[in-house]
Amino acid sequence: MEILNKQDGIAKLNELGHKKVPFVFIISYDINKIIAEPISEIDPNTLKYHFGNASNFIKRNEKLDKKIIFDSQPIDFDEYLLKFQEVQKYLQKGDSYLLNLTCQTPIRSNLSLSEIFYFTESNFKLELVDKFVSFSPELFVRIEDNTISSFPMKGTIDANVKNAEDQLIADQKELAEHYTIVDLIRNDLSLVAKNVRVDKFRYIDQIKTNNKTILQSSSHIVGKLEENWQKNIGSIFEKLLPAGSITGAPKRKTIEIIDSIENYSRNYYTGIAGIFDGNNLECYVLIRFIEKQNTKLIYKSGGGITTKSNPQTEYQELIDKVYAPIF
Repeated sequence: MEILNKQDGIAKLNELGHKKVPFVFIISYDINKIIAEPISEIDPNTLKYHFGNASNFIKRNEKLDKKIIFDSQPIDFDEYLLKFQEVQKYLQKGDSYLLNLTCQTPIRSNLSLSEIFYFTESNFKLELVDKFVSFSPELFVRIEDNTISSFPMKGTIDANVKNAEDQLIADQKELAEHYTIVDLIRNDLSLVAKNVRVDKFRYIDQIKTNNKTILQSSSHIVGKLEENWQKNIGSIFEKLLPAGSITGAPKRKTIEIIDSIENYSRNYYTGIAGIFDGNNLECYVLIRFIEKQNTKLIYKSGGGITTKSNPQTEYQELIDKVYAPIF
């Protein structure tokens, strides 16, 4: 499977779309690694995917025959606090209004990447075999006919907290963060579409994990693309990426700050992956992401930081997002 650079990858996405060849694609966070493979040529021993009703593997009704071990070893709070305080310096200066800070969390598990992929319950899941697995709940864009829709996700709470949904909706920090991301995504979509509008603001999804249930808030933004948008699939993503929900605002300056603080490569994490069926397209943000580094499994997660953020709350959110939806 060929990994293309940005220029060649965008050109191939445009070419396949223009020919209306069904294909699966993966784009890294920095857009410098692009995989675009016709569905007919994908080897499931290299790439496995599940996009709603589209899969290239057969799911059997078997259950894991062993007790699951899935333990996380997050960075110390003091180490996280130093990063958080560095972010706050930029926020206080007005260099950024919202910044998505992420970290790496080693996990100890008796499951292989393939087992995690196979047994997770998710509308979307992807395994680049022996490299990473993602079971993202965040739909980035869906294009049906000439309508492009985006679904930014911001705001998380443990569903077991008393009045959890009411607390999430009433949280002023989460509300400000959500407004910022919705405005950013609306502006991004305006680069490629017309008549962009917020169709639904801040609805709640329930997501089950291996040890709890969490609530997350999302919004739905739509716009109209030009006819024959398929020939410009790569060019559209070049304008939209990286996704605003996993960077912040203003996007370009915030990306510079992220690069200076995180001190690790996101690689495919917080990139996107999706499927084009010859007419329509659907893709997800690569979050809920486990990467194999040498012999170790690393879970990458994070959350949005604003001037109103509480470091202990943000640290807990980072930990809460380290899970596998295996039941």
